[in-house]
Amino acid sequence: MIRTFAILLRQYYLVRGSASRVIPMFAWVVVDILLWGFITRYLNAVAGPRLDFVPVLLGAAVLWDFFTRVMHGVTMTFFEDVWSRNFLNLFASPLSLSEYLAGLVLSSVVTSLVGLVAMLIVAVVLFGFSIVSYGVTVIAFLLLLFLFGIALGIVGSAIVLRLGPAAEWFVWPIPALVSPFAGVFYPVSTLPTWMQYVATVLPPSYVFEGLRAIVSGAPWSPSTLWIGAALAIVDVLLACWFFGWVYRYAVRTGLIARYSAETVS
Repeated sequence: MIRTFAILLRQYYLVRGSASRVIPMFAWVVVDILLWGFITRYLNAVAGPRLDFVPVLLGAAVLWDFFTRVMHGVTMTFFEDVWSRNFLNLFASPLSLSEYLAGLVLSSVVTSLVGLVAMLIVAVVLFGFSIVSYGVTVIAFLLLLFLFGIALGIVGSAIVLRLGPAAEWFVWPIPALVSPFAGVFYPVSTLPTWMQYVATVLPPSYVFEGLRAIVSGAPWSPSTLWIGAALAIVDVLLACWFFGWVYRYAVRTGLIARYSAETVS
């Protein structure tokens, strides 16, 4: 447990002395909320008082950006070790793989909460968004998105560990690639049949279907979130297994040496 907190402490020291690390924690999500906020304000002006797009579109943007922050919180902590060529040094210590992954998750908790608070402040103050309008179900929404974000973050880290530092460009687009299938801003029923099949195995699709049902008052069973939660837990377990498999492969083949401070390639 102490070694897990050491991972978080290292990130704290990195962030504390660097404005270039602090500002991105909330700046980009604030810009995103401003964009979607003004879009919803325009749509409300066009549609009139009959429809309110704020809880649907802006709420979806807040939740999706939270998921993205969770995933990037994991990968950015890993990337810091990759960029500084510190990864091999960490595992020359008594640090275990499970402790390291727990440290990545813990770092993600902190950074994603900072982003979530920043988003909510902007959404509430400027656009009158109220996350409590979703009721206590919003807690389940956030937890489910958190678990799936952790899973994708660990998978993204494993991809970079296997393919090398240049592979980080495969990781950044992952949320954008998932979003069309998850039905973030539209019902899953509007998708082609094959995409709907993909959506059924993506935990976020259950979150955003539930969000729209709550806002519109349409029939919806909160128990479907248990399906999403089960899928998210399975995804986290598979992601941890995948990272462990890649790590053992990198050690066995010597690929892990490219993360050493002594190497130049």
